[in-house]
Amino acid sequence: MNRTFKDYALIAIKGIGMGAADVVPGVSGGTIAFLVGIYEELIDSIKSINGSSLKLFLSFKWKDFRKAINGNFLLSLVLGIGISVFSLAKLITYLLLVYPILVWAFFFGLVLASTWIVVRDVKQWNRKTILSFITGAVLAFYITMATPAKTPDDYWFIFICGAVAICAMILPGISGSFILVLLGKYFFIMEAVKSFNIPVLSIFICGMIIGITSFSRILSFALHRFHNITIAVLSGFMLGSLNKVWPWKRVTETCTDSLGNSKPLVEANIFPDQLLWEATGIAILGFAIIYFIDKLSKKKNIG
Repeated sequence: MNRTFKDYALIAIKGIGMGAADVVPGVSGGTIAFLVGIYEELIDSIKSINGSSLKLFLSFKWKDFRKAINGNFLLSLVLGIGISVFSLAKLITYLLLVYPILVWAFFFGLVLASTWIVVRDVKQWNRKTILSFITGAVLAFYITMATPAKTPDDYWFIFICGAVAICAMILPGISGSFILVLLGKYFFIMEAVKSFNIPVLSIFICGMIIGITSFSRILSFALHRFHNITIAVLSGFMLGSLNKVWPWKRVTETCTDSLGNSKPLVEANIFPDQLLWEATGIAILGFAIIYFIDKLSKKKNIG
């Protein structure tokens, strides 16, 4: 595929959107990738990082290696994700603590619109796809109801967290950040990002690399061989994950970060008790943004 510098700049911008989503515990970067039309290319590109392509790299055939793994695409995307994560980590965590209802309302609108758009990609609804959709929704809902664990800070566990979280990051619906919440490592990793804790980040990234190169093969196979069923499961995941991004919550358990600040650990959804109209307006704004992104993407594809 021949792409211009402008095309790669656009891919980097899409990466920024994915990175922004991945910072939030409840919104998946995979959702953004699906919306902006790069999801299957992303999965196939990651899958291409295998023994054959690595042999090219180790043989110093770097041009061939870059071509084999769709390197320009991946590099542009990773650059955008990196820029977003390191620039938005402080802002997102601050907004979640100071304006939680409005932030969650915005992402509720994003995920709701995303679910509607992904569902439309199921070409044929039958017993199998309907069951797959329900299974995905129930599984995601169950995961969002799970209680975050108290876990060790050892490097071996940080490696596992990276491997597991990245699998969720490329799934539309459940976010890697939320998996980190369940594993008790969300604020730990966010602090490492903000303070540039190189040892922790290096171990975490190694886990991510191993996790994503392994899981992408399974996901790519499913998308190519069982497209409708896979998309139905993924869209169900997104619907079920709305439970996590419900704006009105009551904190039932807190934890303390490395700076001694109290952070919410376990929350329960409640009926709207404040900022109803403000949150509704913000949710509609989030829905509208995804709707217009989808319209623009379609217009570009038609053109």
